Amino acid sequence: MNDDDTARMPYQLPFPKDAQEEIVIPKAMSEDDRLWVPQAENVWFRPLCLNRSQGYWMNLLKVRKAGVLSRHRHPQPVHGFVLKGRWHYLEHDWVAEEGGYVFEPPGETHTLVVPDDVEEMVTYFQVNGVMCYVDPWGKVTGYEDVFTKIDLCRKHFAEVGLGESYVEQFIR
Repeated sequence: MNDDDTARMPYQLPFPKDAQEEIVIPKAMSEDDRLWVPQAENVWFRPLCLNRSQGYWMNLLKVRKAGVLSRHRHPQPVHGFVLKGRWHYLEHDWVAEEGGYVFEPPGETHTLVVPDDVEEMVTYFQVNGVMCYVDPWGKVTGYEDVFTKIDLCRKHFAEVGLGESYVEQFIR
């Protein structure tokens, strides 16, 4: 065989015995409301990967309201990619717009705002570690981590008839 003969040949060896299965979500932006977990009034998330062994989660955040969403702090990095709409932080002069990427370094504290003229915002986020909700002076008022996200998913999926085990496909 020459290189042309093997270029389109799939990998021929077995995968590692203990390797986890991949996650494939063909229609992650699904219109099926049952797949979007309520987080607050007019705020939902769509789980994509809930990695309990490394303490991070990836989800789509959908917001259908204008105004302040939350003030929070990240002790670990966060990555975001805006799929629809736009948003900004009170603490910065930039705006995250559709098609834009945002890297939030560890230690970042900010107040997320959706502008009045945005009907719907959807952003893909990878959140590592804990997200601490804080008041304007940094006092912690609540938190989220991969385990609270899993618990919210279990509860929601059970309530909408998918069964609490529906979340298992996203857990690694």
